[in-house]
Amino acid sequence: MAETRNFSIIAHIDHGKSTLADRLIQKAGLVTERDFRDQILDTMDIERERGITIKSQTASLPYRARDGEEYVLNLIDTPGHVDFSYEVSRALSSCEGVLLLVDATQGVQAQTQANLFMAMEHDLEIIPVINKIDLASADIDGAKDQIDRDLALDPESAVLVSAKTGEGVDELLEAIVRQFPPPIGDPTEALKALIFDARYDPFRGAVASCRVFSGAVRSGDIIRFMFTGKTHRVEEVGRFQIERVSSESLAAGDVGYLIAGIKTVADTRIGDTMTLDDRPADEALPGFRESKPMVFSSLYPVSSDDFMSLSESLEKYELNDAALVYTKDSSSALGQGFRAGFLGLLHLEIVQERLEREFNQSLILTAPSVEYHFHLENGSMLSVDNPTYYPDPMSISRAEEPYIRASIYIPDRYMGAVMKLCLERRAENSQLEYPSSGRLEMRFDMPLAEVVFDFYDRLKSVTQGYGSLDYEMLEYRTSDLVKVDILVNGERVDALSMIVQRDRARTRAVQACERLKETIPRHMFKIPIQGAIGGKIISRETINAFRKDVTAKCYGGDVSRKRKLLEKQKKGKRRMKMVGNVEIPQSAFIAVLKARDE
Repeated sequence: MAETRNFSIIAHIDHGKSTLADRLIQKAGLVTERDFRDQILDTMDIERERGITIKSQTASLPYRARDGEEYVLNLIDTPGHVDFSYEVSRALSSCEGVLLLVDATQGVQAQTQANLFMAMEHDLEIIPVINKIDLASADIDGAKDQIDRDLALDPESAVLVSAKTGEGVDELLEAIVRQFPPPIGDPTEALKALIFDARYDPFRGAVASCRVFSGAVRSGDIIRFMFTGKTHRVEEVGRFQIERVSSESLAAGDVGYLIAGIKTVADTRIGDTMTLDDRPADEALPGFRESKPMVFSSLYPVSSDDFMSLSESLEKYELNDAALVYTKDSSSALGQGFRAGFLGLLHLEIVQERLEREFNQSLILTAPSVEYHFHLENGSMLSVDNPTYYPDPMSISRAEEPYIRASIYIPDRYMGAVMKLCLERRAENSQLEYPSSGRLEMRFDMPLAEVVFDFYDRLKSVTQGYGSLDYEMLEYRTSDLVKVDILVNGERVDALSMIVQRDRARTRAVQACERLKETIPRHMFKIPIQGAIGGKIISRETINAFRKDVTAKCYGGDVSRKRKLLEKQKKGKRRMKMVGNVEIPQSAFIAVLKARDE
């Protein structure tokens, strides 16, 4: 164990974690130059397309130090986005130290501080690393100053690197070996291994990523999961060296994978402790804090026949993403589906894309909503995350919605545009700080419901991509909430209902009606689209009917002949309207979600 170091790289978005991981992997010689590609640990297509890390990945790096000692460095690369911070917390529980990356051009940012506090909670050794020193705009002294002032770390211990050019990476590797403590644990004690990630392999079953804290595990051992009590025979253990490389055993201090022919996905719980069946540990390791969903949306298959397939896909997907929570749901417009909870809007998008790509699912999502609290006249309190369960308005004494404290980092030239955007979204208690010259931090208290709709996209637009948003939950505050229903041809479409603040109800209803008018095709009869609060109509659009020219075959003759044909057509349309159902295409549900183009 003295030659093992387990460490993680944490930082704000786009500060260069994955690029630095690339350089460390190249130095270790895990990949030939021919097979190498940038962001090699970002294995999903969606990660490479968006340029973000979604899943934390592990790699075991062999390293010969300057004094000739041979070491194994277990690196865990983590995401930077706030929606995936639960991935970071799981990675940190498997480490003894972290590299805290700071961009020399941008300085300390929102997630840098959040990740630092997370590392401190786990009581880890922290090495500050200043990255991007090769850029002309790099301000190394300013970054050191911020590390001292904002993070309270020793700026002189910071290692200067350029992950792009490889400059300073040798010094960083030496610092890892010298400053990070080796793992502690007794290989002769009872086995305790923490599952911090898992993925589903269609040929081998569930593949669990684990960190061994004591004891050892070999192929052929019978292991028991302490949470579920299920036992399995180990088929293979090994380490991640980009690809899975099998080894004889995993002993205390090691990070690796374990395959035990686990067919049912529910048996592998992330945060569970594995032990040997014939020599069990006394108690389980502390698992991970349950992540609490913030945003709720319903998922429906495009074809109702695909419901079982979607159910199986979600089970397998949940194994790889412990933050997704879902329950069964049904809608008269869309059939059977699931009500799912997400950590934020980016998480929702990623789940949708991964289900479509990796599991070939065609999905419809309903408008995202948050969890509201309704205090009723009889003294009880009702939590509602789905507009379908909105209580009778006469029975509500007061309603509450969740508020967040949003921290927005921007260049100061965008202050006016961001202030206007936030005030439109019912922001209050604004505070301004200048962490460094030209950079501005704005803090607002805002309703979470205003943020989940399209706030992040709008923020990126008005700041030309420079704005970054971080938020923390505050408390529930009293608000005047109403339920807006959308009626198509007089029929209520439950999948389009939404709970909104009374002042915003008309705007949202008008927007939804306009979008539906653009996407629902014309029929042989007029279709009214209305927004309503209870029995009161607050917006309306009309899709005009197709009109066949029934008088085209009349060459001259008396006008009464034409009128007779038109009356006949009118009667036919009226009868059609009585029996005619409106076909609402899938694109209409998606169009209502999209923010208006400003």
